[in-house]
Amino acid sequence: MTKFRHRVFNGEHLTRLEEIMRDVCVDFETELREFNGENNHVHLLVNFPPKIALSKLVNSLKGVSSRRMRQEFPELAAHYYRANKLWSGSYFAGSVGGAPISVLRQYIEQQNRPV
Repeated sequence: MTKFRHRVFNGEHLTRLEEIMRDVCVDFETELREFNGENNHVHLLVNFPPKIALSKLVNSLKGVSSRRMRQEFPELAAHYYRANKLWSGSYFAGSVGGAPISVLRQYIEQQNRPV
């Protein structure tokens, strides 16, 4: 979720965020299976081995994407406010071992992605 729940993202931003986050996942030897988002948050379905610390992966996803988005989209600076952060410090992660991937993909695909 974005800092202060600001409505930040449009379709172009989300497309670039997905590219950035896919690159981060490759660096961590994980797989970003599904991505989508709305104007103030994103949903990721990531397949990763137990050797990967979830907190480190999330920290890198947020940190790298925040820096690159600030560089590539200077107009987003207004949303960084005084904290100079794009993302809030919180996140939700759930384990879905055994759940059908098709159901998870459908949930993520049904997000109200802005144009």
